[in-house]
Amino acid sequence: MSRKGKKYNSARQKIDAEKGYDFPEALKLALDTSYAKFDESVDIAVRLGVDPRHADQMVRGSVMLPNGTGKEVKVLVFAKGEKEMEAAEAGADFVGNDELIEKIKGGWFGFDKAVSTPDMMGTVGRIGKVLGPRGLMPNAKAGTVTFDVGRAVKELKAGKIDFRVEKAGIVHASMGKVSFGVERLVENLTSFMETIVRLKPVSSKGTYLKSIAISTTMGAGIRIDPVHVKTILR
Repeated sequence: MSRKGKKYNSARQKIDAEKGYDFPEALKLALDTSYAKFDESVDIAVRLGVDPRHADQMVRGSVMLPNGTGKEVKVLVFAKGEKEMEAAEAGADFVGNDELIEKIKGGWFGFDKAVSTPDMMGTVGRIGKVLGPRGLMPNAKAGTVTFDVGRAVKELKAGKIDFRVEKAGIVHASMGKVSFGVERLVENLTSFMETIVRLKPVSSKGTYLKSIAISTTMGAGIRIDPVHVKTILR
């Protein structure tokens, strides 16, 4: 069994494991107990009252975080002709078609997000089995299969994130960095939770927001009171 270090245990003692905090309280505590020597990410985990085994209870979507994620996002675009130029001008890191597909078949995955024009999806589909498990497959519902590649690239670069509920009914996402400070992180968290609530499936019965927790990369989880979330989203 792995043992936690002294810094982790010291930070953990400052957190009331039984208390449900509001966003400002939880974030201040997370930032105050951050001890890593690098700029840690601040992540959220939301347990939903859904059963992802049923298609009508699958929660997935995307959201533009008002303050971005603090991470450099490398975007690849599958396109041809003038759409290649549009993607490049918008700031795409890699643009192309057949040559990129062959490179990926060879084991290269030097990008974080992929966008494709609809006319390229037949070809991109050939590498779906390697892109899909890595969360890199362009998807129309997420806005990454589109002819408006310039807009898609700019949004991804600016902090648009995709998310989907896992088999256990939990959604994980990064909300930014410790260096953002409480106010900017609250803004990101609020935008994210607004989207989660808006996407509640009609077939979901009972409690939808079952539990919420935030944590830094190296830190302990801090529980959020779901009632607080409902209050700020009214």
